Amino acid sequence: MTPAPLLPQPVASIAGLVLMGGRATRMGGGDKALLMLGDKPILAYALARFGPQVGPLALSANGDPARLEAFALPVLPDLPDGPEGPLGGVWTALAWAASLPGVTHLATIPGDAPSPPGDLVVRLARAAGGDAAIAASARGVEPLHALWPVASRGLLERLIADGVHSPKRALELVGATTVAFDEPDAFLDVDTPNDLARVKKLHGMA
Repeated sequence: MTPAPLLPQPVASIAGLVLMGGRATRMGGGDKALLMLGDKPILAYALARFGPQVGPLALSANGDPARLEAFALPVLPDLPDGPEGPLGGVWTALAWAASLPGVTHLATIPGDAPSPPGDLVVRLARAAGGDAAIAASARGVEPLHALWPVASRGLLERLIADGVHSPKRALELVGATTVAFDEPDAFLDVDTPNDLARVKKLHGMA
């Protein structure tokens, strides 16, 4: 896979959030993002591509934060009164982003997808025009690769109270613009041993 070029400068007004996701039950347990890809965890690859595209950066993760100390990033657990799952992580992180001077948006990726597009954030931001945006590939929409306005937290809170728990549905309801990418492998995440084998092959490790 030919990597997309990384942005030379981060978008300072956009904070970044890596959603650590569920446990790797089909991979023997543990964090999927911490599975090894060669000599580094998948998360390290994801951060190398996503980090240069944003300003402040944090991890959304529950459990003992000590397991993530090596990445030297803030770890945001779900709030006790918030929803569970990735939407809970977004809801919590929007409050964090709102506390950061000059930050207007939150960009998200899943931690178990090691090759997000190198121009993900800038393309989402350009298409959003100040609002929300969601990436799409040949596989369909990729709701964890998205851009959320910080100002949408109040609306998101109301949607959650009304029973919305899907990031895809929430993005639809906040009026997110869909942005098509021609790199389906850039959104490949690791859910099974076959996925891990495919990712290794894409990275020349087969």
